[in-house]
Amino acid sequence: MRLSELQNKDVVDVVSGEKIGNVVDVEISNNTGNIMKMIVYDRKGLMSMLRGKDEVAITWQQIKKIGTDVILVSRNL
Repeated sequence: MRLSELQNKDVVDVVSGEKIGNVVDVEISNNTGNIMKMIVYDRKGLMSMLRGKDEVAITWQQIKKIGTDVILVSRNL
């Protein structure tokens, strides 16, 4: 799978059911070459502005399933 394919998928929290956003980047380990984190752009508008944060880091361990159209994650780890 390519990064461009990940970027087209919505990232959804399986616990709350809310859409977190879309993948904009990944963090890769220099030692292993494995993906460590996905950086997701949080498009919540006003809430995002109030928090002063529009990017969310999702660790590889938080990813539950990568489907055809969506990436399911659990941020409660």
